[in-house]
Amino acid sequence: MDKVAYLRRNSGKEEITGQGETAGGGPSPKRGERDRFMVVNDTLAWRAAVFAIGLFFLAPFLPARAQNAAQQGSAQSVTASDAPVVLVPHRAIYDLSLGQTRGDSQIAGVSGRIVYDFGGNACQGYSLDFRQVSELNTGEGKVSTSDLRSTTWEGGDAKSFKFASQNFVDQNLVDSVDGRAEHDATKTAVGLDKPRPKSLDLDPGVVFPTEHMIRAIKAARSGKTILDFPVYDGSDTGDKVFNTLTVIGRKIAPDERRHDDAAANEPKLASVPRWPVTISYFDKAKSEDSGEQTPVYSIGFELYENGISRDLTLDYNDFVVDGKLTSLEVKDQKPCP
Repeated sequence: MDKVAYLRRNSGKEEITGQGETAGGGPSPKRGERDRFMVVNDTLAWRAAVFAIGLFFLAPFLPARAQNAAQQGSAQSVTASDAPVVLVPHRAIYDLSLGQTRGDSQIAGVSGRIVYDFGGNACQGYSLDFRQVSELNTGEGKVSTSDLRSTTWEGGDAKSFKFASQNFVDQNLVDSVDGRAEHDATKTAVGLDKPRPKSLDLDPGVVFPTEHMIRAIKAARSGKTILDFPVYDGSDTGDKVFNTLTVIGRKIAPDERRHDDAAANEPKLASVPRWPVTISYFDKAKSEDSGEQTPVYSIGFELYENGISRDLTLDYNDFVVDGKLTSLEVKDQKPCP
């Protein structure tokens, strides 16, 4: 499946070269985000990408260690790309609107809001409280309201992941997911309490959302443009793994591309670089032939080096939703004990 070719044509990033990292760490191409909370509406596969945004933006970074010089005992200097990534706790609000439609899309309008509240540190782990309420107009007065709520926690060592989510459509609870996952040397063990008790053993190479963020920021710093690996985030009914292709564009300097959202007036972002990122999610369960596979959906955003994101897009193939950062509160960082 030529996922890199797909992204070259559809991401608008002409500078993509094909250099990247696989789950095994070698050069190769890569992925995007998931189907986690889909509104049970005949016209939408909508909730997945929204949830993906929540999970992807919060990922922590395991502090990098400088290697000792061989036979010397003196530490080598840590390059900028190897230095620890410090993600800031913050609360962000994004207002949603319909960006564009394609083909025979039945979506006539979208409005809504995402509230994203991230906290924690590398010692205690990282938490996210996330809520997204959206109103979807499919024409002729047909309007559906979706209310997606989730809480997640990921260990600072990226080995443990806990997740719980609820999806309401028109104030009716349509599904609920509650579970946890643990990495070890031979497998990724998943235990689900909801929607029904179930145990799964996944490949040990699947990546949790926080590690996904780690790799994206590290890759951006070092000039890599593509990452490619499977991600597990508790999507769908908790038993789904997505192949992802992450494409990273050219670094945007703090004084480039002036904008008018809440990030523009935040002094703590005044000197922070950012990168345009597109993540596409592919259904791992579907057979992969030699042809090109279309992603289930993609998300795009500008990612600051400290983990804050702006200028969201959620691409569901037949329609695209834009998310504007309208409120941003950067919280005090609590150091590790």
